Amino acid sequence: MRKISVTKTGAIVTLVSAAALLAGCGSSGGLLGRARPDEFAVQRQAPLVVPPDFALTPPRPGAPRPNDTTASQQSLDALFGGSAPRSEIEKNTVSKAGTPAPGIRSGVGDAQTNTVAKGQLTRDIVAAPQGDGREAQAVIPG
Repeated sequence: MRKISVTKTGAIVTLVSAAALLAGCGSSGGLLGRARPDEFAVQRQAPLVVPPDFALTPPRPGAPRPNDTTASQQSLDALFGGSAPRSEIEKNTVSKAGTPAPGIRSGVGDAQTNTVAKGQLTRDIVAAPQGDGREAQAVIPG
């Protein structure tokens, strides 16, 4: 039987240890491939407040909090103004505009739709080939 030298044994142990450490870095499933939470779905909870009137009835278990809104509702309110009171001019404009046709979005890109000609630059932009913009060039006239 042959004897393995101490340096060869140390090299083999080091090689096996390095391979085990590198194998732990992979995401091949199992414990390391578990589903993670969506960081954009996290929202802050309103702080606890002691009510000034202690004669209030406690909420029902499982009932939503009255002052809590979802993150999507908060973003819609921030973008579109929520249920803010409208001015008379805005109410008048909305009433004159009327209600849109249900399929208006699908009919906008139709070739039979009449549009206003905005000039050669707009036609060039609309007729530009689809791509990721790597070949895009800017020309400054003059």
